[in-house]
Amino acid sequence: MTNNRFRTKFYFGILSLTAVLFFVLDIVLGSVSISLDEIFNVFFSADKVDTHISNIIINFRLPRACVALLVGVSLSVSGLQMQTIFRNPLADPYILGVSSGAGLGVALFLLGSSIFSVILPAVVSNFCIATAAFVGSALTLLLILIVSIRIRDIMTVLIFGIMFSGAATAIVGLLQYMSSQSALKTFVVWTLGNLGSATFDEIKVMFIITLTGLTIVVFSIKKLNVLLLGDVYAQTVGVNLKMTRIMVFVSTSLLTGHVVAFCGPIGFIGIAVPHIARMFFRRADHRILFPACILLGANIMLFCDIVSQLPGYSMVLPVNVVVAFVGIPVIIWIILSNKKIVN
Repeated sequence: MTNNRFRTKFYFGILSLTAVLFFVLDIVLGSVSISLDEIFNVFFSADKVDTHISNIIINFRLPRACVALLVGVSLSVSGLQMQTIFRNPLADPYILGVSSGAGLGVALFLLGSSIFSVILPAVVSNFCIATAAFVGSALTLLLILIVSIRIRDIMTVLIFGIMFSGAATAIVGLLQYMSSQSALKTFVVWTLGNLGSATFDEIKVMFIITLTGLTIVVFSIKKLNVLLLGDVYAQTVGVNLKMTRIMVFVSTSLLTGHVVAFCGPIGFIGIAVPHIARMFFRRADHRILFPACILLGANIMLFCDIVSQLPGYSMVLPVNVVVAFVGIPVIIWIILSNKKIVN
């Protein structure tokens, strides 16, 4: 027991330090070489720093690092909740169709405006893309909540989410077939994920939504632990399954919806991180897994962002490409492994 506590504290300490290290490296590394002294001067002695360097740090690298942090935390915790409530190791934040709903909203805006030859300024267009994605994910959440209230079987809700995703994908495919090449390229680029497009005002919104979603999770931790023992046992000890589902779905949709709205559908993090947390901590207790997913998600997403920027090169890779190289091996391991990660 003492060894488990020591191991847990040790891992939390290491993950906290590496998160700070990766955050700093995400600001330092990039196509332009910037020293730690210059970064220090940007925040504490602005008059000593070149305007070009200050602009790179304040307007590009710092917002990008903050977004990577919020995205990693949001998707990891969402994945943990989905895997628990559906008791499915391959469940992810997008399993309810939130991503498909957001994608449908963006497709209706981008590809629909192309079909009807509507041209908007770039600033207005970017704001409308985020709004369309958030509205699409919110309407999907509302639909899922209505279904979950009327249907008791959680697997039926899961099947409904998968069917909705299929229907949304079909509509998006039809819009892609009918749209122009420029609009289609914009939509495809959006689906690859982008951590560098959010402004500080948008980051504030992301932070508030992330904090709200995490707060709901905190109040759900005990119920999630009980759900590990099955729905029947949970009901016998007084857990309100319907209300617990609603809390989890609202939290997941908030955490996932704002990520898709501002950054596009970023995959694999939500599936992989909860399993990595279980592997390291060897615990099923959400009081341990919840902060573990927060720290691991932040670390992995910051690391992927560092790699995507290819330090020393002018090219920036789509973040979904880098995340896939991290997430796919974990998913393959989950499928092939017959061992249980937790004690």
